[in-house]
Amino acid sequence: MISMSKCSKSRGKVLAILISAGLGGLLAAPDIALAHHSNAMFDKSQARQVTATVREFQWTNPHIWIQVLIENENGEQEEWSIEGGGPNTLFRKGWRPNTFKPGDVVEFKLFPMHDGSNAALFVGAKFSNGESLGNW
Repeated sequence: MISMSKCSKSRGKVLAILISAGLGGLLAAPDIALAHHSNAMFDKSQARQVTATVREFQWTNPHIWIQVLIENENGEQEEWSIEGGGPNTLFRKGWRPNTFKPGDVVEFKLFPMHDGSNAALFVGAKFSNGESLGNW
């Protein structure tokens, strides 16, 4: 027969293990979230400034996307994808699902992709009325 004091000690050990595992999981969670949100593919050593026409604004999780048309050096329109932050964070900073409308001509500051593809990380935007978002 097992004594009550041994059962209590066993339960205490199990409870301690479960609490430790739970706390360990909570401490590891931010690292997992940050790993998902890596932006290592962007060249943050050079901010590029461009004038673009908004084609589409995607207010989606986990990141917003702004599809824009940018005129290249040959005068041809190229479509670019601009990645931004999460809608929840941006909403608290004043952004709304209609912040960028198709046809808007906007000046953007971007961190381009290291590989030169037509995508970038949002840094800031300046609208034709003088208002700005982000780090302008």
